Amino acid sequence: MNDNEKNFKDQVAIVTGAGQGIGFEIARQLCENGAAVVLNDVDASLAEKAAETIAKEGYSCIAFAGDVSDKKFIDAMVNETVSKFGKLTIAIANAGITLFGDFLTYPADSLYKVMQLNLGGSFLLAQAISRQIIKQRSGGSILLMSSVTGHQAHKNLAAYGMTKAALEMLAKNLVVELSEYNINVNTIAPGATLTERTLGDPEYMSTWSRITPMGKPATVQDIANAVLFMVSPLSRHITGQSLVVDGGWTSVSPSPY
Repeated sequence: MNDNEKNFKDQVAIVTGAGQGIGFEIARQLCENGAAVVLNDVDASLAEKAAETIAKEGYSCIAFAGDVSDKKFIDAMVNETVSKFGKLTIAIANAGITLFGDFLTYPADSLYKVMQLNLGGSFLLAQAISRQIIKQRSGGSILLMSSVTGHQAHKNLAAYGMTKAALEMLAKNLVVELSEYNINVNTIAPGATLTERTLGDPEYMSTWSRITPMGKPATVQDIANAVLFMVSPLSRHITGQSLVVDGGWTSVSPSPY
């Protein structure tokens, strides 16, 4: 058993938006390192396939598909997690939506969709999970998924960037609300990352390799490695913070356009 397996033994986590990409890799690594995981995605077939892939490796992972901007669904997922595994100690609010658009013509319905999932879903997930952890008197960790667009302006992402900056403020606020219950709350702000979605753009790899100081975009493993640290016992005294994982891009911030 390696050190991480010791760190995550007997831990139970929910990871949202985990059918593929960063969320899937976070769920996989948590399982690999000893945790039991409830893997969520809005796409039921994607969630089931992802959970089966991890479970086939001999790990404890189940799918729970649905929309995490819906409070009733969040409550049901938390209840199912506790029913299945007896407790809940870690939450990764990874689910989010990116709707590009020029600010001057950005549709109201797009704005509300982005806010409902990115902000509302993360807020309500953190709330439900905090209540459960407090009831258990176990302590725990909450990780909200931010973005470099919450730190630096990015063309056509005013709404998305606004929600990501707000999540970092939420983490700071929850320090005041949750520290007495031994719950730490942090955010990870990924930069350009190679996922199924971004690899669909034939220019993505070359563009971001050119403008990232480290010479390449992040992999999903890079982001998951940072997430695992932030929800592990190694970071129990870190709370209200945002860790940027971007190969140095925010230090210089050249536009990809």
